Amino acid sequence: MSRIGKNPITVPAGVTVEIADGNAVTVKGKLGALTRTFSPLMQLSLDGGTLTVARPDDERQNRALHGLTRTLLHNMVVGVSEGYQKKLEIEGVGYKAEKQGAKLVLSLGYSHPIFFEEKNGITFEVPSSTVILVKGIDKELVGQIAADIRAKRPPEPYLGKGVRYAGEHIRRKAGKTGK
Repeated sequence: MSRIGKNPITVPAGVTVEIADGNAVTVKGKLGALTRTFSPLMQLSLDGGTLTVARPDDERQNRALHGLTRTLLHNMVVGVSEGYQKKLEIEGVGYKAEKQGAKLVLSLGYSHPIFFEEKNGITFEVPSSTVILVKGIDKELVGQIAADIRAKRPPEPYLGKGVRYAGEHIRRKAGKTGK
């Protein structure tokens, strides 16, 4: 039995879960609504404030889908009730971020600024010029946007300049040694 898949999901107050035909699940909460269609092999059931996922048998594919389905459902429930955020830090002389309306403007040492627009429920906050907060209700989308921002100037190993996740450890290399 999947250790993750067998755990029930407790639905907090203020969150509604609707299971339609074909395992189309809609989760609504105070921050918004998410909809996702899951494999028809998984059996989803809602009893009061508890959401459970069951699998028909112990085939390899069903075992894999069991834990995945439960985790995706849990991420949806947490997303509409609490939301997700990723914190990015910018390091380097002249590197900065600022918010102009619904756009995030990054100056990362290139000859041009880099723009990211808020869309699909993703919002940006810039508490300081070297910190970016990516917020949203969809965990997958928040992580992808944060990875896209980081990919514009990943941290380099010699000086550590670039965009990194908060708390990310950068393996440093020794520079050239003079004679």
